[in-house]
Amino acid sequence: MSSSLLAVEPETAPVRARRRPGGAFWTGRRPIRDNTAMRLRQLNIGCFGGGTGLPSLIGGLKQNPWLRVNAVVTMFDSGGSSGVLRDQLGVLPPGDVLRCALALARNEAEARRILLTRLSGFEHDRLGGHTGGNLLLSMMEQYTGDFLAAVDGLRTLLDCVGLVWPVSVEQATVCAEYEDGSTTRGEVEVDAGQREGRRVRRIWLDPGVAIHPAAAEAIPGFDAVVIGPGSFHTSLVPTLLPAGVRDALAAVDGPIVLVANLLTEGRGMAGFTAATAVERIGAVIGRRVDAVIVNTGRPDDETVDRYAAEDKRPLPVGRVPDGCEVVTGEFWEGTFARHARRRLAYAVWGVLSRRLLRDDGGRG
Repeated sequence: MSSSLLAVEPETAPVRARRRPGGAFWTGRRPIRDNTAMRLRQLNIGCFGGGTGLPSLIGGLKQNPWLRVNAVVTMFDSGGSSGVLRDQLGVLPPGDVLRCALALARNEAEARRILLTRLSGFEHDRLGGHTGGNLLLSMMEQYTGDFLAAVDGLRTLLDCVGLVWPVSVEQATVCAEYEDGSTTRGEVEVDAGQREGRRVRRIWLDPGVAIHPAAAEAIPGFDAVVIGPGSFHTSLVPTLLPAGVRDALAAVDGPIVLVANLLTEGRGMAGFTAATAVERIGAVIGRRVDAVIVNTGRPDDETVDRYAAEDKRPLPVGRVPDGCEVVTGEFWEGTFARHARRRLAYAVWGVLSRRLLRDDGGRG
């Protein structure tokens, strides 16, 4: 079940080659097979989720010239600046789409510096405290009357290297039922329940919404889909719930890859593992998760203790279902819970290239 990503050493001048059984040549260092192992082509991939995890993933993947990176983004944020703009101005929450567009910008650092700055000094109190990017995207939506047109306009301004689709443009609220029978509404409230120790039994959207037609048209054309990382019950699962998402994913010929989170998310997720995530995502989308990428690195004890005080603990692998490849590695970077961009990007590329670029066309 477990696999490792192999580092390819640079070739040195070989000694006289000798044929070995099985059609391989031996150079004195390692066998080299005399058939084409891989045929490179650009892969069109779709990354699903939201929060801070998805932008980090796509920001790393966009550096690979063999990947065309796109994002399908949750639209059900009820907290922070996005939630306030949704409630006060009646616009769709812009934050998750904005962060993904910034991650795909050619000059990401400068774009983030300008558009993620929180503004102050407005005469109108309702405008204070919002990021410039959230206000810009909200104003563009009000001007065009079409959120997708506003997103495309922002992409053009930022010279993005990939496409970003909202999974839906219909307003809805994330709702949860806990194992004790209680329910709650709102992304912030669902997370709060988990922190208090309530286990989530079920997540749904109220009202039910449909996938955006542009996303529904694009998804079947993906060579592969990557889900996560991100808050499991409030970023990842909601992105997969709109009507039509399951059918669109069923039409994807390539693999579904899940990037497991680094940590659990409160007392309500005690016992939650990467295997649990694989099973639940598979149940939501109606098809098998083909590979899961799991962190096995551990930060320093002080960092572990700081997160343990919030009942957040490193996510174990668990018993992953048969048929799902497990890719493990040290992906924790620094003293905050974030994946190392380059390491994660290489891991995803390792899974995709092995499954999609073999010369026999197999997807494995």
